[in-house]
Amino acid sequence: MTTQLIVFDFDWSMADQDTDRWIFEVLAPDIRRKMKTLKETVQWTDLIAQSLQEIHARGRTREEIEHTLRQMPFHPAMVRGITNLKAASNPTTTLFCLSNANSVFINTILESKGLRNLFEEIVTNPAEFDPSGLLKLRRRVDPDGPQHSCTVGCSPNMCKGEELAAFLERHKPGYDRIVYVGDGSNDFCPILRLRSQDVVLCRRFRGLEGRISEEGGHQCQVKYWAGAWEVEEIFNQFIEKN
Repeated sequence: MTTQLIVFDFDWSMADQDTDRWIFEVLAPDIRRKMKTLKETVQWTDLIAQSLQEIHARGRTREEIEHTLRQMPFHPAMVRGITNLKAASNPTTTLFCLSNANSVFINTILESKGLRNLFEEIVTNPAEFDPSGLLKLRRRVDPDGPQHSCTVGCSPNMCKGEELAAFLERHKPGYDRIVYVGDGSNDFCPILRLRSQDVVLCRRFRGLEGRISEEGGHQCQVKYWAGAWEVEEIFNQFIEKN
């Protein structure tokens, strides 16, 4: 019996949009415009937290935020691919979401697609609604506490490589194969920790593809994809037909 771990980034990897940007493009485009300017000087997670406070002050509600998240593009082929792979008896599959989004955004969307209970863990920035309906967001790595030691270029709120290593430490003895589905430059650090039998499914035309071609240093196999239907196709190839 083969065991495999599927690690998913969320924005532009599992989902077909970026949650942080989508919320403001739909509910407050002027704040979205301001974010483009401020991102050079304000840490991204802090900027999203600040922007969430702004839309709350304008009267935007928890219900509006949740509705907007449920509307965000998420390809049916990705839902099928994940569901069928998890249901297969060989290989046995563990699903792990590792994302720089936040827990409310991810859980709301996964629950709306019927996928939340399929995931062993979701590691991301913590968030919760307070009684007034404000979505309070904070960095996974507290800026006032010990910082991560990444030298590959992860953002201050989280080192994805360290988080993947910690997950594997929690779930010994490990997996016969790890498959990492990612798209962004911050997905480069964790794929450097993969072995020769592991696979990265790299979305084309985004930051990860550039870092793989320019920096290299990875041992894992690389498969490229552009649309979710291609991820479903690859997942179906992993399932051993009886």
